[in-house]
Amino acid sequence: MATSVVFYSGNLRTESRHLQSGDKIITDAPTDNEGNGVAFSPTDLAATSLANCMMTVMGITANHHNIDINGTRADVEKFMGVNPRRIVKIKIDFHFPISYDTVTKKLLETSALNCPVAKSLSGSISQNIHFNYG
Repeated sequence: MATSVVFYSGNLRTESRHLQSGDKIITDAPTDNEGNGVAFSPTDLAATSLANCMMTVMGITANHHNIDINGTRADVEKFMGVNPRRIVKIKIDFHFPISYDTVTKKLLETSALNCPVAKSLSGSISQNIHFNYG
């Protein structure tokens, strides 16, 4: 079964529809690559997907161990390379609203670093991940 359908709407813009939920995502080329930068670019989504995936698996781990991670924030920064144009580094700073003991930190960090997106990205993309507590 297909996951999504993507339409090109012109002017370097796409619209993706998630088939199961009907949710939509619009992308636009970034200003440094002939676009208007008025929406996530495809590479923005790739970097952001890493943070989403890490936070989701930390949420699963938190649910299994009765850990409250509500209010956790991730700041995402994407670094582009040239020749060929590609993502070369993704930096994510996680900010947890509270601190945890060493065992809990290890559970959360291990689950994040082993999320499916992290394991699917090319090894040539540096994943610079930081966890900040309290």
